[in-house]
Amino acid sequence: MLPIFIVRTSLLREKLKEYVLSDRGVVKAVVDCKKKIMAIGGVMHADEEHVLLEEESAQEDLWGINLHLEEKGEEWIEFDSMINIRPRQGNRSRGVEDRALQEQIRDIVSSLVQ
Repeated sequence: MLPIFIVRTSLLREKLKEYVLSDRGVVKAVVDCKKKIMAIGGVMHADEEHVLLEEESAQEDLWGINLHLEEKGEEWIEFDSMINIRPRQGNRSRGVEDRALQEQIRDIVSSLVQ
């Protein structure tokens, strides 16, 4: 298993390929919407979430996504993670139900991955 890496500055998309843990070309990531950073490299989103919590991120700011490296456009970001199930925040599914939050996550990922 690769170490979990916190992306704080721009990273080349090609570099993400080192963190692919499946034959589908998918990288799991957890985005901190307040700090505008993300963690990659975990087997499960909960692993990356744990690392960000240790970095003093607030759990309500963390959202799990999957990055499909072979996809282009909006399809390369998939909003699907068990850590996203948050009834107290109005999110009752593994996806990110709020469209504005989805756009915020897309903007953060776009600023971090070139």
